[in-house]
Amino acid sequence: MGNLPDHGLPLVQLKKQRRDLVVALQNRNGPVGSWELMQIAAIQQAISAFEDVIADLDAELELEAAAA
Repeated sequence: MGNLPDHGLPLVQLKKQRRDLVVALQNRNGPVGSWELMQIAAIQQAISAFEDVIADLDAELELEAAAA
């Protein structure tokens, strides 16, 4: 697994956004609202989907490199 491309997907931005939301909740007093939890869950689902796509693309690249 040498130098694989990042595929131009916004994975880093999504992870930063998730981290920012979690930190904001940690620094807040009071109960966590369902809207905040839904935002974090939606971002987490997007992160998981992007990671799956990246894994598939990387596997395809490795197969092509092995065949060459």
